[in-house]
Amino acid sequence: MLMTVSALKERGVKLLSPESVFVGLEVELDAIAPGVVIHPGCRLLGKNLSIGPGSVIGKEAAATVDNCQLGHNVSLAGGYFKDSVFLDGSGMGSGAHVRAGCLLEEQASGAHSVGFKQTIFLPYVTAGSLVNFCDALMAGGRSRKEHSEIGSSYVHFNFTPHGDKATPSLIGDIPRGVMLDQDPIFLGGQGGLVGPVQVGYGTVIGAGSVQRKDILAEGQLVMPPAYADGLNRSYDMKVYGDVDRIMKRNLAYVGNLYALLEWYCRVRDLWLQADRFGQACQEGALGVLDAAIAERTLRIEGLVEKVAISLEQIRKGEAEVKQSHQASQEKLLALWPAILDGLSNLNLSEIGVVDRRKLVEALEKKTHLPYVEAVAELSSDIKSSGTDWLQAIVDEVTGLWDKPEPQGMS
Repeated sequence: MLMTVSALKERGVKLLSPESVFVGLEVELDAIAPGVVIHPGCRLLGKNLSIGPGSVIGKEAAATVDNCQLGHNVSLAGGYFKDSVFLDGSGMGSGAHVRAGCLLEEQASGAHSVGFKQTIFLPYVTAGSLVNFCDALMAGGRSRKEHSEIGSSYVHFNFTPHGDKATPSLIGDIPRGVMLDQDPIFLGGQGGLVGPVQVGYGTVIGAGSVQRKDILAEGQLVMPPAYADGLNRSYDMKVYGDVDRIMKRNLAYVGNLYALLEWYCRVRDLWLQADRFGQACQEGALGVLDAAIAERTLRIEGLVEKVAISLEQIRKGEAEVKQSHQASQEKLLALWPAILDGLSNLNLSEIGVVDRRKLVEALEKKTHLPYVEAVAELSSDIKSSGTDWLQAIVDEVTGLWDKPEPQGMS
């Protein structure tokens, strides 16, 4: 290990206290750029670790960076970072706990004591301190001065009393969010979202409130009512109600993941192939998105298994739900094999070809600019084509829930 640390110093990596830094033998030293600053007490791990030029690790506290890919000028001030991707200018404060499956794009950030897992932030999105925001995707904003924000002490509630995690939330979306021209979204501090929900651009949710419903209209100030009169009634955690909305929100989330995956394959690649650190970020992001799709599919599968138990109780007369709720549960069990097959056989390359070509050809002429500037400079017509292409991908996935139900469904 000491030889590894010495080799990093010889490459021009700035280790401020070499004797306190641990570097795993599996780490490729060439994947850590000269000039990177490593503060005392840090651990660098993972065969796919990559740290781009200008990045700083552990400035505020010891940091463990395990198998992550960092672009240029990334700051991870302290904490634990695992199997995640941080693009140029992104950063996290000290005390961060970033688990597998996270993707922070340009200038996205979190302050101190933030917990992420399966979390995706598009450029400029910012989380305050003491935030727990797992299984969610957030977009919105046009610049670092006009960005979507999560207030301090905010929680995305992603585990249900039923014991499932079919709870991903979309704050903004991919088809319009990647165009970097949408109004920012503000989630007021000391509050929370109960997933799965969707939130439209320009939404402001007041501080101190918990949002349990979708906000699809845009440009809204929302203050959800509290349970002023309280609630106390019988409840069976094994019995579900309406699952129609849950499935629609889950498939919309998966559709947005597929759209972002195609964006990386067709658009991001134009910039990220510029150097080995960008290439590592590209490969890492594709891995994160593939894993995110697999995770969401697994979580829906878990929901299906629990709904089967719920239906059994309902059919035996051991539980009562509305007839429409029972019908939605039966629909899920009947359709799930076809949905799973549809997800497995998506042909993304054939969706929105004409619109995609217009967008890519326009961007190919702008690769001399930084990515965010190139996208921001696109004409409204080209952006519209790009959005139509990506929305077609989302619609292809969400449409799986609206296909005719199999014959003989009870």
